[in-house]
Amino acid sequence: MDQGNASQTVVAALGGNALLKRDETPSAENQRRNAQTAAAVLSRLSGGRRLAVTHGNGPQVGLLALQSPGDPLDILDAESEGQIGYLIEQELRSALGSSRPCVTLLTQVAVDAADPAFGSPTKPIGPFYDKGASEDLARSRGWTFVRVGDQYRRCVASPKPKRILPMDVVRMLVEQGVVTVCAGGGGIPVVASANGRLRGVEAVIDKDLSSALLAKELGAAVLLILTDVDGVYVRWGQPDARLIRRVSPEAMRRFSFAAGSMGPKVDAACDFVAATGGVAAIGAMADAPAILAGQAGTRITADATGIDYRD
Repeated sequence: MDQGNASQTVVAALGGNALLKRDETPSAENQRRNAQTAAAVLSRLSGGRRLAVTHGNGPQVGLLALQSPGDPLDILDAESEGQIGYLIEQELRSALGSSRPCVTLLTQVAVDAADPAFGSPTKPIGPFYDKGASEDLARSRGWTFVRVGDQYRRCVASPKPKRILPMDVVRMLVEQGVVTVCAGGGGIPVVASANGRLRGVEAVIDKDLSSALLAKELGAAVLLILTDVDGVYVRWGQPDARLIRRVSPEAMRRFSFAAGSMGPKVDAACDFVAATGGVAAIGAMADAPAILAGQAGTRITADATGIDYRD
């Protein structure tokens, strides 16, 4: 990939663990330290490329909901997008120095009010609870929980993103070489009334699906989905698990992946490649430069033949 080609646009989607890992205390210190690590990696992706950065917010928005149970999710989505974007932008500025301007943009994303996701919560957010605590919260707050191993996690509606509302602004910034942090947490979910007035809705949009939409609208060449595993495995967790190294969207769609974790990442990657002919890759954040160079992670390309596994 040409390091000096300014028209080479990359969208890098950071998982929610970029700022808060599963077993960490949700302190500002921990989140800043993780943002510094993420920024150091992202700075190695920029070079002469145009770069847009998205991020998850599952841990943060869930904690905010626990602390402020009366606030609607769209408000909490906005709070978490500002909180995380601020930390990433500040650390990116330090990592890049004066060579590249950076900005964070609170991003409203239109969804369909009739999306069936509103009747079937699937998006996990917030901390993990034991069985007793999850049952208490389900009774007292009406929350829905899903079992994850021997623990439980709150699930909320996750409608599909239809339109990134400030897309013209995002495009202008990226085309001017501004490293743009946007669509954080999938964006703030809104619907339009008959008179065009926007209102927020109770949901958290999947950040990988919003990232794929953003990448398509930007005409990006590459969508990087960065998480805490080194790629996509078939038979994950089994003794015979195998890491997929390179695959086409059609071949990848023959497999089934967990709805609350790898499933949306694979769907987003496949949708982007099928729609644009670009490249999507999934892997560990620390490996991002190697993933971009095709030396790590799982790479999904339109011209892949068969399925290449890691030896």
